[in-house]
Amino acid sequence: MEIVHTPVLLNECLKFLSPVGEPFEKDAFMIDSTLGEGGHSFNFLKNFPSLKILGLDADSVIQARAKERLSEFGERMRFYNGWFNDFYCNYPEERKPDLILFDLGISVFHYEKSGRGFSFRHDEKLDMRLNPNTKESAADIVNEMPEDELANMIYLYSDEKYSRRIANAIVSARKSQKIASTKALAEIIFNAVPSKYKYGNIHPATRTFQALRILVNSELKRLPQAIHAAFNVLVPGGKMGVITFHSLEDRIVKNYFRNLGKQCVCPPEFPECVCGGTPCAEILTRKPVEPSEEEIKTNSPSRSAKLRVVRKLRDADKLRLYGVEAL
Repeated sequence: MEIVHTPVLLNECLKFLSPVGEPFEKDAFMIDSTLGEGGHSFNFLKNFPSLKILGLDADSVIQARAKERLSEFGERMRFYNGWFNDFYCNYPEERKPDLILFDLGISVFHYEKSGRGFSFRHDEKLDMRLNPNTKESAADIVNEMPEDELANMIYLYSDEKYSRRIANAIVSARKSQKIASTKALAEIIFNAVPSKYKYGNIHPATRTFQALRILVNSELKRLPQAIHAAFNVLVPGGKMGVITFHSLEDRIVKNYFRNLGKQCVCPPEFPECVCGGTPCAEILTRKPVEPSEEEIKTNSPSRSAKLRVVRKLRDADKLRLYGVEAL
């Protein structure tokens, strides 16, 4: 089987989430919250022979690839098909995990092999759903969303400065013909932006495609509830790491981890502390861990990756989500 995705910040994940030297070293249980093709899980299982992993993924197609790849590890590797926020908010396991990893990037498999329109480099059906049970596809959004909402969404989820021009061009184009393919949408966007913007470092459709993918899969709405619920099922002393790939994700994770590390997060208007008044976590990465120049050269999708890791001290109530944006 051809593996098309290279796990990012692999050595750094193995270092910060290592079970070696921990109380749970001899019987560690890890949850890989974003299994993908299984790259991180494969290397954790290979490097830590007593470790057991449960891998989550909303996409049954890519999970089938991971099952084939990880079959050599037998009962040490188990699988769950579903969204990570649903899993953690309704935690079904008897045992709590010692280690949790989130890798929030979309797999290269989805861009190159899924056929679901995640990339404008291939002329594919405009879909972008990680889970086929998701109600709206990207095509539904670009063909039905009102122009103002479309412009606001593109800007909110991608910081696209020409969002209004792009939204206007999309609405104009769909009046004559439904926008059904990635190629059609990319051409509309390309023609909508100024000439100086057409030949920059990235294709002018990049940000709009990101915004659509985020909206279709509710990525930024799922994230705060997922990391909060995941932190609370983690055992005290356990470690949780999150890899982000753009500023919107990273802001959510950074603010939540910062709140976990504070003594008190009660809003200023509260007359007295009701959050416990002691930190919920030790922050193990004071600054986000970023890929080396060598990794960026050999695995270009890693260039924007950031890893943040915390160690749990105690459970966190919902006040620790204060100021953490769910867009």
